[in-house]
Amino acid sequence: MRNIVHRHLGKVVAGAAIAVAGTAVMVGITLPGTAGADETGGTGGTTQAGQQTGQEQGQGQGQGQGQGAAVAPGVVEQPPAEGDKGKGRDPLTDDEITRVSQIALNRQLRDTSEDVEGDRGPQRLTVDLAEPEAAEVDDPDAPRRADVTFYDYRDDTLVSRTVDLDSGKVVRTDTQRGVQPPLSREENVEATNLLIADPLGAGLKADYKDSTGKELTSADQLLVTGGVYRATEGAQPAVLDKCGEHRCVRLFPKIKNGSWIDARTLVIDLSARKVAKLTN
Repeated sequence: MRNIVHRHLGKVVAGAAIAVAGTAVMVGITLPGTAGADETGGTGGTTQAGQQTGQEQGQGQGQGQGQGAAVAPGVVEQPPAEGDKGKGRDPLTDDEITRVSQIALNRQLRDTSEDVEGDRGPQRLTVDLAEPEAAEVDDPDAPRRADVTFYDYRDDTLVSRTVDLDSGKVVRTDTQRGVQPPLSREENVEATNLLIADPLGAGLKADYKDSTGKELTSADQLLVTGGVYRATEGAQPAVLDKCGEHRCVRLFPKIKNGSWIDARTLVIDLSARKVAKLTN
């Protein structure tokens, strides 16, 4: 068994010891972000039902014109329903989170950006209640706002939008490069799947099989957290030199109801969709 463990890329280490080590490393390499990572993904895009409805309306208009009928007026998209609302500094309700996410993700942003899987629309990271302006701190009736952050994998930009909950309008937009907040659950899952599919993931899969007797084929079989990795001059192979400009992650995988697996020497560049091994 000793030879098997040394042959594999990562050691399967008993719970408490590696958990402490993994936590220490994660704290050391995770950069402070503007907010904690959200565990829900972005919702963008027009639904299939909506597309069908538009097609049916277009067909109806065409038929009416053929018969000399007047052209029907265009359909204006209705704003999302308000639903349950909080007050003052109350945490955002589920309805408010859904509503501001839809408002922040306008058509232009949705059509010109990509998420972590390369699909249309940016990767949603966080939705948080915005801090009040300096003059509003003691005002119980201060406007209630929400900050929504997205990561656009098309050009590696962090997009932050502030939505006024009363007016339903975006009141501020900020775009930054080289800013890497904590990773979302969806990003950790995609990084894990990329590692499993890569030849450098052979050790992870071997350790999983040694521990469970089963093949590792999907991130769903693991509990995974990840820390943002930034390149340091001379500290990594050239393929990872853009980490920091690119969104890169080190993973801390744990077998469900089992041990942690040490994968700290591996870095996944989510922007380039590549895996590399640290040499130092």
